[in-house]
Amino acid sequence: MATWRSMTVALATATVLLTAGCGGSDAENAASAGSAPSAPAAPESLAASPPAAADSRTGPAGQLALANDPNLGPIVTDSTGFTLYRFTTDGPNPTKSACEGDCAAQWPPVPAEGAVLPAGLDASLAGSVTRADGSRQLTVGGMPMYRFAKDSKPGQVSGDGVGGVWFAGLPEDKVPGLNEALGAEPGGAGVDGGAGTGEGEEPGAGGDAAALPGLSTVEDPELGEIVVDAKGRTLYRFTKDTDWPMTTACTGECLEKWKPAALVGKNDVKGIDPKLVIPFDRPDGQKQQTLDCWPLYWFTGDKPGEINGQGVGGTWFAVAPDGSLVKK
Repeated sequence: MATWRSMTVALATATVLLTAGCGGSDAENAASAGSAPSAPAAPESLAASPPAAADSRTGPAGQLALANDPNLGPIVTDSTGFTLYRFTTDGPNPTKSACEGDCAAQWPPVPAEGAVLPAGLDASLAGSVTRADGSRQLTVGGMPMYRFAKDSKPGQVSGDGVGGVWFAGLPEDKVPGLNEALGAEPGGAGVDGGAGTGEGEEPGAGGDAAALPGLSTVEDPELGEIVVDAKGRTLYRFTKDTDWPMTTACTGECLEKWKPAALVGKNDVKGIDPKLVIPFDRPDGQKQQTLDCWPLYWFTGDKPGEINGQGVGGTWFAVAPDGSLVKK
């Protein structure tokens, strides 16, 4: 039975790229920032930079998450990791959006229905404005929320600063409690005051391993640097899964041995780029943690510090801090 001789958590901090998102392959994560238009109206054509999936930019936001960007400060993302933006032309606590027509094609408004605030934020901060077509647009702290058409992958913030009126960073004076919420557990209050959905079988930080972050790295003598959860268990990837669109091939009997990793906060990681930490909605409705959009699992045949799941069936492998497979 393979065990770690050292459980030392890697101290190296991953470099955070503003345009980092889900990679399309294990070989390379290409950074791609959309070219910024000079005004909030739509550019000549959106066909040159189509969305990765239509519902990723126009559908329900689901469980919102907070992240502390080192350059922008607190930002909020939807359940698939896409950044939400505010439009300063809307003004304080508007009764309607100032972005309609061509502007709304470039900056799709976020529907209010189904949106769930990050934990730690008061439910009263969530609201909505009624748009010209009668739909309800999500507001946070009175600010209407939008996605950006040129953010083609989760984690991108290419809309920040566009035209001097579009911003990803949330101001503390309009959204009190941001700093406290960044340290809260996943799950929160909905737009209509409801409770957030559960986040998996295991908590983000186990009581018997409270010293470990939700996700961190250890140096395994056989595999090198690999990712572990808050209980010190090795996390694995299934080669039959896909990263974009995020899908899982582990369902039914597969889940008896391979358990979806619980969600963690973006600030509850060490040795891992927080922008690679993105939630995934499984087909059964359960939330699962991904790394660079690859679903993560722990193996029921492991105890903390073991790697018995490595290479099982030629399809299960430990994970490097960048989300790539470790096949040593």
